[in-house]
Amino acid sequence: MSRTDLNPQAKQMADESMVRNLAAQALAIWPQEVELIRRYGLSDDLHILDAGCGTGEISSRLADLFSRARVLGVDILDQHLDVARSRYARFAPRLTFEHRSLFELGLPDRTFDLTVCRHVLQSIPHAERALAELMRVTKRGGRLHVIAEDYGMLQFQKGPLDPTEFWAEAPRKFGHATGTDLFIGRNIFGLLAALGARDIAIDYVIVDTLRVPRATFAAIIEAWRDGYAEDTAAATRFSHAEVLAYFNQMIANINDPQGYAVWFVPVVSARV
Repeated sequence: MSRTDLNPQAKQMADESMVRNLAAQALAIWPQEVELIRRYGLSDDLHILDAGCGTGEISSRLADLFSRARVLGVDILDQHLDVARSRYARFAPRLTFEHRSLFELGLPDRTFDLTVCRHVLQSIPHAERALAELMRVTKRGGRLHVIAEDYGMLQFQKGPLDPTEFWAEAPRKFGHATGTDLFIGRNIFGLLAALGARDIAIDYVIVDTLRVPRATFAAIIEAWRDGYAEDTAAATRFSHAEVLAYFNQMIANINDPQGYAVWFVPVVSARV
């Protein structure tokens, strides 16, 4: 398969909106997510892989959390890796960034104590192949830590438009057009079980207007709008103007002091 076949959302991933999105998602999710990582009871002297590290938002947080850990962040977008190296040079040489594909990491078997993969699997085809590769490079008894997005787990208040109708159709049609599973959060348990993973657990980070600053939550939806609206319109019955209207209404819902919105984010852990 060509690189394009394995990265059908390359256009969106390379857009400037993705840099904003990664930053906002880290701000929204990490404060709850880090408590789940602490529950693993890992020692400080770890070898950690952050697969699909993007701009290094979480690679750097992992390096900060585990002060003696060696952290390798890998991604296929060189512009994101350049940002990561520039922003987080202070953690070198414990933290390094390399151009590698999740489908063929080119790393030795059983290398990492903790393998992290966040916000990636919904954007690529053949997620089971990527998961198998992540398991291959994880030590026996080591941990997988995966955020597997599911776009059926977003809830917004109804206004002139009903966001429920948008989220019922848009992820399904966009996923069909790109060969990806935008509901993988509900399917990853079966994928990991089939690959022989042990002690699979699923927790949820709750990104809502009570737990997360409204501006941070809104910034995530704004970045999705800016990066995905045009191609979402091309894959669905919604026009570009209608897609923008849905997103803008959801953003207004979040920013409304009397409004409530929520995104349930599956956080999956397993032992290899």
